[in-house]
Amino acid sequence: CQDSASSCMLNFSEPEGFIDSADNPPLPDGVLLHCTYTVTVYTGYGVELQVKSVNLSDSEQLSIRGVDERGASLVLANHTLLVEGQVIRSPTNTLSVYYRSAADGSTGLFQLHYQIFRLSCSLPKRPHFGEVSVLDLLPGGIARFHCHMGYHLQGAHLLTCLNASLPAWSGKEPTCRALCGGTVKNATIGRVLSPSPHHGPNATLDRSCSWSLEAPKDQRLHLHLERLLLGPTDRLVLWSGLDAGSVVLFDSARGGQIPFEGVISEGPAVRIQFITDQPNPNTGFNIRYEAFERGHCYEPYLQNGNFTTTDPLYGVGTVVQFTCDPGHSLEQGPPVIECISARDPYWNDTEPICKAQCGGDLTGPGGVILSPNWPEWYGEGEDCSWRVHVEEDKRVLLDVQLLNISDSDMLTITDGDEVTTRILGRYVGGSSPFKLSSTSPDLTITFHSDPAGLVFGKGEGFIINYMEVSRNDSCPDLPEIQNGWKTTSHVALVRGARITYQCDPGYDLVGRETLTCQLDLSWSSQPPFCEKIMYCSDPGHVEHASRTLSDPKLLVGTTIQYSCSAGFILQGGATITCYGREPGTPVWTSRLPHCVFAEATAGSPLDGGNVALAIFILVLLLSVLLGGAYVYVTRCRYHSNLRLPLIYPHPYRQITVETEFDNPLYETGGININMKRNCFFYMK
Repeated sequence: CQDSASSCMLNFSEPEGFIDSADNPPLPDGVLLHCTYTVTVYTGYGVELQVKSVNLSDSEQLSIRGVDERGASLVLANHTLLVEGQVIRSPTNTLSVYYRSAADGSTGLFQLHYQIFRLSCSLPKRPHFGEVSVLDLLPGGIARFHCHMGYHLQGAHLLTCLNASLPAWSGKEPTCRALCGGTVKNATIGRVLSPSPHHGPNATLDRSCSWSLEAPKDQRLHLHLERLLLGPTDRLVLWSGLDAGSVVLFDSARGGQIPFEGVISEGPAVRIQFITDQPNPNTGFNIRYEAFERGHCYEPYLQNGNFTTTDPLYGVGTVVQFTCDPGHSLEQGPPVIECISARDPYWNDTEPICKAQCGGDLTGPGGVILSPNWPEWYGEGEDCSWRVHVEEDKRVLLDVQLLNISDSDMLTITDGDEVTTRILGRYVGGSSPFKLSSTSPDLTITFHSDPAGLVFGKGEGFIINYMEVSRNDSCPDLPEIQNGWKTTSHVALVRGARITYQCDPGYDLVGRETLTCQLDLSWSSQPPFCEKIMYCSDPGHVEHASRTLSDPKLLVGTTIQYSCSAGFILQGGATITCYGREPGTPVWTSRLPHCVFAEATAGSPLDGGNVALAIFILVLLLSVLLGGAYVYVTRCRYHSNLRLPLIYPHPYRQITVETEFDNPLYETGGININMKRNCFFYMK
């Protein structure tokens, strides 16, 4: 504490400890007290504070504060919201507690327990048209990014979580873009996409793009038009070859029917050209290509569906059967096709397409409802109705993941059957994701699009997941966890209620710390568990010294040996060991040593007068020992009348004791003692 009687400041750096109001300095009555307790731990670790007890008056103030990555102060909690067992975590490696007593100087009581925990990076954002995989969010963890077929990664494909007061990724998350043109050698399977639009001053780029595809030798290419939605001035041309005189496989400017079943090159190469006046994110094309050997059929493809085959090489006689994903139905083709003609194999029919259904009766426990023609934009004049029915003791939960329709189109959701209906909502235009539920086992969704709309539709559409849920109004209670405890935000586990788990000292929480009761009355994740901490925190390096670790993971039993650089001398133990304790987190056996410059130890405490005094005492001791030995030997040799001090003459003083040994030399322990000498012993 500082000298001022009205303020104090305490700093903590240990990995675990207590902040207790009982440690505040005693003050005279009426004196206002301000105290700041600051906990600072190693970089890469945060401070977890648990409220053990708090009993303060309304006029007292207790606030818990942290620091963000820019050093700005953050208020994490104050005493009006603190309850016993509550846990507060700092965003960085520093946390402070500020206390102010009442105006009249009266002070309440509080006790807070703190311990360190590992800070981590935030979950990196998934790029549009791509994926991200993360093995570990702790410092040193890696995030890997990749794009969907046809898109190219713009930026680093790998980011590392860097250790800092607030761990952060080593760079900005990359993006996935479809490029304007390119060349693909040894093309086997892939996609060519219309270029992603630019924003800002580069919005008019990519007006003309050209791609060249070359399959392996003696193979041909099959091009499947997954999506073709061109603007009035857009043009797409496909050539069977790379030179100017190649055969045209498709030219959108010539009109005619679009070959959604695909086109096949005459040789191993194909050239694709796309021309547009104004790039538009709502128009464009997706072309999937695959190479196949002569004497075989090409590999079929079904967007929004799957297929099974009797021959993975697609030789003559292969039979393929198609099925659609939920929310789609097979159209414009048979469910089964066969590879025929040994001379020039081909499929006996075109692959079907899986098209989103316009209405229907849905009775399963869950499924998906898609706008007509999804993933393409819906058309004009659509009039669809979906009727959902679940078990009688259940009700329907809708999860609207996407809703983007025109202002002239309408989506209506109705609760109940045909006899008793209640409108849950009417929606036009766009909306962010939301959820709602029925009060009965029946629910109806109707969609109507404006007949006077554009040919290709006026909105992206919608994706709605449905599922049956219990009629209860609360989530099931969650169990306690071993070596930890839980706190709830509400007495009843209603929607939005949260359960927070914490672990006892010496244990790490594995899993989500906070679980939320969701709209479908299920918890947001599985309960976590507490895992015993079996490692020590890194004690750090010693200046002017090197160290050797027996285990880089710093598990219990790890030893670290420090050795000083040349010209320095070690002060303190050279070796420290990580040992476990119950309860609590593992700690090191001692503090770190120090390396000091050799000249600092040149001066000895035994210099000057101290050296002379030490020599004098040593000589005196030797003189006393030698003098005693001399007196004893001489007195015994000449039979002196040396007597021990007696109160009265001993009656046996004239008795002579003669040795009984025949051998004049008695060997004991390697020392020869002459026992034939007569000496007088006075016995009391």
